[in-house]
Amino acid sequence: MKDTFKNIDDYILLFPITVQGKLIELRKAIHSQVPDLEEYIGYQMPAFKHKGKPLVYFAGYKKHIGFYPGAEGIKNFEKEFEERNYKFSKGAVQFPIEEDIPLDLIQKIVTFRITEIEQKKS
Repeated sequence: MKDTFKNIDDYILLFPITVQGKLIELRKAIHSQVPDLEEYIGYQMPAFKHKGKPLVYFAGYKKHIGFYPGAEGIKNFEKEFEERNYKFSKGAVQFPIEEDIPLDLIQKIVTFRITEIEQKKS
């Protein structure tokens, strides 16, 4: 994907309308945890910072939405990913495009990451 976007709104507009809806839903779910998150583009993906630290990233693809909560964010939820049959790696989990975004799981992961950031010493 070309670097033709400057913010998350521009990024979302690059996708078909059905995918846009899922990306918007994911974005809202992330913001619902902490309303004052900083949005930015990192690694050519929509990203969020909490207290100046990277929180999570996401990206749209042809067959899935990638969600990137960092290595600990993945490790802590591997069992749930396996139970729900989501593909995952050390730093990412894939939510199939044809399925609903797992808002309950997103909420748990974002809460975990916020706690992780707040507990780290500056």
